[in-house]
Amino acid sequence: MFAIIGFLFFGLVIGALARLIKPGRQNLSILATLGLGVVGSVIGGLLASLIGTGKITELDFLGTVFAVVAAVLLVGTAEALTGKSKTPELR
Repeated sequence: MFAIIGFLFFGLVIGALARLIKPGRQNLSILATLGLGVVGSVIGGLLASLIGTGKITELDFLGTVFAVVAAVLLVGTAEALTGKSKTPELR
């Protein structure tokens, strides 16, 4: 139970870091931030475990870096898919 709560908290932190790193204003809810952070954490953990730095459930520096990078890319993708144009339309 505590592992799930910890994983969700870590995902929220990773999602918040990704939103801080990504320039501009993102129109994402806190649940979207949590979801993207959790997915980024899973991707980062998988990449770190594939190169042999530890298990996916371990918290290590390289896995955290990969998780933040993956979450930044996911925030950018979500922004591109759901976001509105940042430049005003000329009429």
